[in-house]
Amino acid sequence: MRKRIVAGNWKMNMNHAEGAVLAGALAGGIAGKPVSCEIVIFPPFTTIPAVAGALEGSTIAVGGQDLFYEDAGAFTGEISGGMLRGLGCSHVLVGHSERRHIIGEGGVILARKMRAALRDGLIPVFCVGELLDEREGGRAADVVAVQMRECLTGTSDEEIARTVIAYEPVWAIGTGKTATQQDASEMHAVIREILQHLFNKEVAEHTPVLYGGSVNPGNAAELMSAPGVDGVLVGGASLKAPSFLDIIFAS
Repeated sequence: MRKRIVAGNWKMNMNHAEGAVLAGALAGGIAGKPVSCEIVIFPPFTTIPAVAGALEGSTIAVGGQDLFYEDAGAFTGEISGGMLRGLGCSHVLVGHSERRHIIGEGGVILARKMRAALRDGLIPVFCVGELLDEREGGRAADVVAVQMRECLTGTSDEEIARTVIAYEPVWAIGTGKTATQQDASEMHAVIREILQHLFNKEVAEHTPVLYGGSVNPGNAAELMSAPGVDGVLVGGASLKAPSFLDIIFAS
């Protein structure tokens, strides 16, 4: 059985005090209740220590929203995987669409970041997905295949076993538009075909693939019931404890 994962990406929201309050509310919200998924939250870098402290003793994991590909050096403003591990992070996002399309990160940089995450013992949540014009032009599968080949080629079986894929159609992130259950299931099947081509059938069957893009309490259960969808990567709805807890319990 593949892992069921509900992840919350706080993006550039929540200072350290606000983050500690939200994390505490999430920990309290699941305490003593049956939870059928792994939970990971990705706070801003400056908020990680306060969040990790608020989650002490909880089963909720913490991750970084990004990392640099070197361990140390003259790289002003960057954060290494070792620094994230030192703060208690177990996961890291790599290749989120906002890093690709706002910051301008391409395949060469993201491949190096994937190598760094795996080298530093973090679980990378590797994000892939197409723009609206690419989907409308029938190129969604090709775009995702290129993104995966660029960053996963050369990854060992042991490393891919620690990797999570997140399919996030860029046209559905923060827009209120959501892929249908069929859209999500079809693209997750494409991702598994690519994994089988790059690795083998066992990897394709065992790698968790999440859906991300305007996930909310109203659509989470339907999306997570789609064949091949192993959980969700949540944006705005992860910034309020009631809505994120609703999604957790919908899994």
